[in-house]
Amino acid sequence: MTHDLVTSLRPLLRAEACAEAYASGAEPGDLEQAVWLRLLERLGTHGPPADPHRWLRGAVRAEARRARRTTRRELPYGAEPADEAGRDPEQLALAAARRRALREAVRRLPGRCPRLVEALLSPRDPTYREIAGELGISQGSLGPERSRCLGCLRRLLTSEVAARRGRG
Repeated sequence: MTHDLVTSLRPLLRAEACAEAYASGAEPGDLEQAVWLRLLERLGTHGPPADPHRWLRGAVRAEARRARRTTRRELPYGAEPADEAGRDPEQLALAAARRRALREAVRRLPGRCPRLVEALLSPRDPTYREIAGELGISQGSLGPERSRCLGCLRRLLTSEVAARRGRG
């Protein structure tokens, strides 16, 4: 049943995502992936929609609106956040120690996360398309993969900070 639903919706989803992507500033593959995720979540909680084609069109438009809102809220940095001008030697040493700790934690991440996070931290600031090509994965799966890897990194760093904290 689920396989038939996915098979029947695939062409419509691709067409809808391509139509909405340009106006929302998102990649069609990103919209498709977000809608597939929404469908899987719905199937797990409520079962299949009564009118799958209508539900799909609404889901694509909702994801496109979300992408537009996100794009509107993003602001460029006024200054380079890693700018170290005007720092004293102690601040520079602490910043270097944080960068070393981060790189060490990145190396301990599972799967292809170390390569992905290293690419994101690269000083040459590659685009998602370049990173996806470098890692051999689709550009649409890069965002969810990045989120998963950053979540792993966050948990790893949180446990290290908690373990280092002194007692008493």
